[in-house]
Amino acid sequence: MSKHSLTVNIAGLELKNPVMTASGTFGYGEEYADFLDLNRLGAVVVKGLSRQPKEGNPVPRIVETPAGMLNAIGLQNIGVKRFIAEKMPFLRGFDTRVICNFFGDSVGEYVEVAGMLSATDGVHALEMNVSCPNKQAGWCVFGTDPKVLGEVVSSVRKVCTVPLIVKLSPNVTSISQMARVAEDAGADAVSLINTITGMAVDIKTRRPVLANRIGGLSGPAIKPVAVRMVWEVFNAVKIPIIGMGGIFTAEDALEFLIAGARGVAVGTANFVNPSATVDIIDGLHRFLDAENINDINDLIGSLHRS
Repeated sequence: MSKHSLTVNIAGLELKNPVMTASGTFGYGEEYADFLDLNRLGAVVVKGLSRQPKEGNPVPRIVETPAGMLNAIGLQNIGVKRFIAEKMPFLRGFDTRVICNFFGDSVGEYVEVAGMLSATDGVHALEMNVSCPNKQAGWCVFGTDPKVLGEVVSSVRKVCTVPLIVKLSPNVTSISQMARVAEDAGADAVSLINTITGMAVDIKTRRPVLANRIGGLSGPAIKPVAVRMVWEVFNAVKIPIIGMGGIFTAEDALEFLIAGARGVAVGTANFVNPSATVDIIDGLHRFLDAENINDINDLIGSLHRS
């Protein structure tokens, strides 16, 4: 039995380890339960939830790219009421933190959904999505306009009774500025990065491959960008950071932790290897053993500046 500790604390929420799932890549948790023991995860972050069910964008809406993939799912989900009634009973059966990702088409919808979820037994934190790159441009203003971001975060903060994590868009001039806005408006933590806006073209038809034309790029291709942004935000805010973007191995996760992330979320890797999260947890144990490190927290933000 390993003597070291992987326990981390994010905004008052204690996790048995820093590894969680990235929203939109793990369904509502139940879909992956045949492939791994959900009890081993630091947290399950569920697919983004809205007030009303959404069908998402037309197909095709996923395409593989070099070292990654583009998706334009469009936030398809069953809606917050069905999630609470049909999915939460299953998730309550596990000794794992449940973080609910959510979004709205207006400030009022954000507030309504946040209030419902934070009052639900077994929901330990909320992740507020202001950064979907494949929705209509008007929706994206929540994650790219500092004034609007501050308004929606402060409004949700008033009704949210659990830790509030704000998931930031990388498609901005300064992610550090947006992180500071979220912090000042009452966010308990930030998560980053969401996907980077991209496009793929069918050279024979001369049309976009995705029906939505543009989508969000994820996977190993974006990891260096994500690590850089986590480091920048770590040096700009005091609240904890959950890092994500192309994490496939324990070594990938360690880059984010050393750069300043207190937790990491695994996304695209789940499609390639359904047990990627637990493989990464095992790899973190091995690394701490090999390096004779007693506590994973000793690595967080330990990047040498020279």
